[in-house]
Amino acid sequence: QVQLVESGGGLVQPGGSLRLSCVASGSISSIFMAWYRQAPGKQRELVATITSGGSTDYADSVKGRFTISKDNAKRTVYLQMYSLKPEDTAVYYCYYGASVKYWGQGTQVTVSS
Repeated sequence: QVQLVESGGGLVQPGGSLRLSCVASGSISSIFMAWYRQAPGKQRELVATITSGGSTDYADSVKGRFTISKDNAKRTVYLQMYSLKPEDTAVYYCYYGASVKYWGQGTQVTVSS
């Protein structure tokens, strides 16, 4: 069993930045990892992905503003978020895409003035 612990969420003004972290209890070096988010009343949506080789992909809504990265030695995946907008407000979840899938508990990001 793999545990994922997210951190770094909070309240930020529009235009601000945050960096989310997701620490895994197991190795992530060969694992597909991703960040999802879920806003109130909406379905969970994919935000960004990173493959075992480090290739990344993003939802159109965050391209150019968010960056996903990882540190295999620290078993940590990051989501750097810039130019945050009120519509980015959501609970952000880390996803561990091995043969058995795992989710973190989520971290709240609120973008508001």
